[in-house]
Amino acid sequence: MGRPLADCTLSGVRSDFANTRAGIGSRVMAEGDFFTESTVGYWQELTPDVPARFSPTPPHRFGYPLRLPDGRVLVLPLRQLPDGSHAVASLIANQASHLVVAALADQMAEQARSFAPEIVVGLPTLGLAFASLVAEGLGHPRFVPLGYSRKFWYDDALSVPISSITTPEAGRRLRLDPNLLTLIRGRRVVVIDDAISTGSTAATAVRLLRTIDVEAAGMVVAMKQTRRWEAVLLSAEGPALPVRGVCGCPLFERRDDGWWPVTGTQPEVP
Repeated sequence: MGRPLADCTLSGVRSDFANTRAGIGSRVMAEGDFFTESTVGYWQELTPDVPARFSPTPPHRFGYPLRLPDGRVLVLPLRQLPDGSHAVASLIANQASHLVVAALADQMAEQARSFAPEIVVGLPTLGLAFASLVAEGLGHPRFVPLGYSRKFWYDDALSVPISSITTPEAGRRLRLDPNLLTLIRGRRVVVIDDAISTGSTAATAVRLLRTIDVEAAGMVVAMKQTRRWEAVLLSAEGPALPVRGVCGCPLFERRDDGWWPVTGTQPEVP
């Protein structure tokens, strides 16, 4: 196939596999959308080749095909950003099939091994879909979930304010159940999330862990979304958090014939 599979580069081969999706509303578009569509049929299958209705090279329309490290292809839907001129490839883990989540989690566990973690810390909300499976893949009996909701026994000292691209509302805090404190204090942890985009959630998690004297060895995500997050993590106090991903997607810009990757926005993988 030419280029290494592990960098999630696009494949030039074709398949008719995705034509079966035509009857489930995948082409339903809202007025004003530009080469984007309903995501109901996405994240459900891994194919040996790039489905025929998607292009392995720009311009991209509706979906962005990625070849995973195991050789299979996952097509991610393109989502137009509010400015109307740009789009990103999207991964919503809790809408994905068990097969897709399990395949990504297997690859994430392989990446996590490089950090030699003693325990996995999962980030809400969608990172929790992977954290349990990654911990299992590492041979760990459990993982430690962080969360947003405050139970009555929680301690506000074990929380920090958070705002991210998917959770922008004010007043939300990232929290650790005080009963789980002994599981991670003084131990080597790896942080798991579904994707990294702006870097704000990752930076917040690092800040929370440092309040309890825990330094994350690294972070593993299913997808690195553009490179916007890099500057945020580099500017955070303390050592920069190393991030490894199964695949990476650039920022896309709108042109008359579809969506084109913006130069310099493709993140390095892993």
